Amino acid sequence: MELAVEVFAMLADATRVRIILALRDAGELSVNHLADVVDKSPAAVSQHLAKLRLARMVTTRQDGTRVFYALADEHARQLVTDAIFQAEHSLGGIPRHHHGDTDER
Repeated sequence: MELAVEVFAMLADATRVRIILALRDAGELSVNHLADVVDKSPAAVSQHLAKLRLARMVTTRQDGTRVFYALADEHARQLVTDAIFQAEHSLGGIPRHHHGDTDER
């Protein structure tokens, strides 16, 4: 139970959620590219990535002097996706994820 709470605490930051979404969509990105995508400084993104790496939510691959980050598994992606879907329900009306193809879930 305590570890599950730590996972939610790790995801209770908008920048980390944006990083996970960016990695979900791109697969693998460098710190500088992630910084551009989430509109934060590379130093700030590096600090968030270090936390996500310690939580084993992201993995790294080094290519020369560049380090690339990717999601460690599908679970962080699914948690963030489900959190967004849940947030859409709180807005009222028909949530965006209920429009169109229902095979999304």
